[in-house]
Amino acid sequence: MKRQAAFWMVVTLASSLLANGCRTVPKHPRPAPPGSPPKKSTSKRAPGKPSSPKLASAHAHYAAGVVHELNGETDLALQEFQRAALNDPDNETLMLEVSRRMLQAKQPEQALEFLEAATARSSAGGEVFARLGAVYTILGRPEKSLAANRTAIKKSPRELTGYQNLFLGLLHAKQPDAALKLLAEAGQLDSVDADFALGIGDLYQHYLSQFPTQREAVQGRALEMFVRAEALQPADPQTRLHLADGLYLLGDTQRATQLYLKLLGQIEDLPLVRDSVRAKLADIYLRDDNRQAARTQLEAIVRDDPGNAQAYYFLGSLAYDDKQWKTAVGHFQKALLFRPNFQRAYYDLTAAQLAADDAAGALLTLRQAGEKFPQNFLSEYLAALAQGKQKNFAEALKHFTEAEIIAKASEPQRLTAEFYFEVGIAFERKGDRPAGVKYFERALELKPEFPEAQNYLGYMWAERGENLERARDLIEKALKAEPKSAAYLDSMGWVLFKLNRPKDALDYQLQAVSLNDGPDATLYDHLGDIYSALGETDKANEAWRKSLAIEASEVIQKKLIPPKAP
Repeated sequence: MKRQAAFWMVVTLASSLLANGCRTVPKHPRPAPPGSPPKKSTSKRAPGKPSSPKLASAHAHYAAGVVHELNGETDLALQEFQRAALNDPDNETLMLEVSRRMLQAKQPEQALEFLEAATARSSAGGEVFARLGAVYTILGRPEKSLAANRTAIKKSPRELTGYQNLFLGLLHAKQPDAALKLLAEAGQLDSVDADFALGIGDLYQHYLSQFPTQREAVQGRALEMFVRAEALQPADPQTRLHLADGLYLLGDTQRATQLYLKLLGQIEDLPLVRDSVRAKLADIYLRDDNRQAARTQLEAIVRDDPGNAQAYYFLGSLAYDDKQWKTAVGHFQKALLFRPNFQRAYYDLTAAQLAADDAAGALLTLRQAGEKFPQNFLSEYLAALAQGKQKNFAEALKHFTEAEIIAKASEPQRLTAEFYFEVGIAFERKGDRPAGVKYFERALELKPEFPEAQNYLGYMWAERGENLERARDLIEKALKAEPKSAAYLDSMGWVLFKLNRPKDALDYQLQAVSLNDGPDATLYDHLGDIYSALGETDKANEAWRKSLAIEASEVIQKKLIPPKAP
């Protein structure tokens, strides 16, 4: 008697939970109780009220299933739920749940038998046929699967599952044209809800992933379905997020941005989703070159989630691109603090430290990276640049050589004109000018229009009075690419001076002085030499004195021309 009372107490409690709902969704949702009408049914029968002996039996089996489930006896629970479903064949929600559990329990044959019996009823709905089609697919019966899913669509033309199953089945059967035609037919239906439109849009996206060459023809159709879903103004945040993500992936960033911004106010209590939305907004803004808006989203991420290494990394990248070297260093260091194995961040931090003239810090970062990761092109290349900053040119060349060996073996695309240009600089500054010229020429072979290499090689020759016509030609090309470059203007003035054309040189040198970011000793020295060659002694002395005021030099001091005796 006590056992029977306890049994009904459990059933009553279960019924109460089913009726009122609960905050925690069970890991395996309980099937709909006997007597529940099928989805979208107009049946007047009240849920849970037996109207026949079979329905009463269904209730009993269902209650037994609940007890077994609460006791963790999943196999016995499944058997009882199955018996409940067989006694209440109109409860399609129960049918679908029981078949799902059978598949989960790796019982596809039992699920097939169960569903074939369910679909033998003339009143069977589309969802049950769609599930039958899925089981046929699992059992390797593609033709029967296609037929079942076509019936599912015929019976429930505005239910998504049949379209999903049939679409995937047609692709598997190598009938892509038929799959695309199916989506077009679904897209012509009226009175569909937002979830249906989104689902068809997703299938178009799947098609594009399989057949990317048809993007031009198909992307517009996919976008049309998402726009259609947007017009229905779904209120559910999850559906709106799905919609925004679809528009984002299809390239309609304007609509996606508006949806994401509105969503931010609805998902404050979902930090992971919120940060994902902000990251997508940051990506959109970066693509549109709206750097400040991107920075705002990334800063919001790290404000709410101070340990988000990825956000710090992107903030560092933004600062680096804006030439805010110290800010970039700080962000990259925070990225590594929260994600110590973030390999790329080590090398970007090194590059920022080099740009900030902190070669010692760069070498320390590279040593830390070397303790975690194997030797690679970037580690050697950056080490070479850092050693060069410290004027250790022999050591720099060792690292350049290692970088070249690694690249030739695995990453030949790394051996760019820029790489060989840096090698040339190291050789030239080490004092091996012939080797420097060799690497500069190699850089120009790979990239004939390379202003920095053209100017460097041309100026190097001009300084030594060698190959002056070729030097002038190279500098002229560099200046054509960047006519406002003070460095290139200075080089042109200097090579013309060396060609004994001081009058032509003067205008270039004056432009170089006026356009330079700040006072430069070398520019004033060259200007003094040009004025001297033109016989303008006072102007020459004035220019040399300005050079000496910036940087002391015995060589320039000796150039000063004493005033003529009266």
